[in-house]
Amino acid sequence: MMMDRRGVLLGAAACGVAQLFPATAWAVLPERRLMFRNAHNGERADVCYYSGGRLRVSGIAELNYFLRDWRTGDVTRMDTGLFDTLVQLHAATGADKRAGFTLISGYRSPRTNGRLHEHSDGVASKSQHMRGKAVDISLKSVRLSNLQKAALSLRAGGVGYYPEDGFVHVDTGPVRRW
Repeated sequence: MMMDRRGVLLGAAACGVAQLFPATAWAVLPERRLMFRNAHNGERADVCYYSGGRLRVSGIAELNYFLRDWRTGDVTRMDTGLFDTLVQLHAATGADKRAGFTLISGYRSPRTNGRLHEHSDGVASKSQHMRGKAVDISLKSVRLSNLQKAALSLRAGGVGYYPEDGFVHVDTGPVRRW
């Protein structure tokens, strides 16, 4: 029996997206790649951070720089588990392979986070963004509510839903939702 993409996604939701990525299949992926566009400065990135069975130092460095605090230019070492979560999230949505994430926020320096926290109840004082473990994103051609559902199904960390602001927060901290 043939299934279209909708059938595959509905089946994945029913049995859990984790079944799409059994540990052995995930371990042998030949390449892990992320594509982004920064909503604030228009920068784009198409980065392979894993190939040949190992993390690529140059790819990790490129992603760390791209996900920098765009307000201050500060760069940190991002959690590579977050990169893997984003690859899995992209696959779980069924989005076109060429569709990249729109980045709203990646790393936030303590100074930036403090300023944002002063002006918004939606910014945590001990945000995972300051630890290099969080991104705020959207994904072209994927409804925000579907992106949120896919992120929740991964059970890889925290998921925040901000439909008024047009993004989903994904982090590799404790599993929780808001």
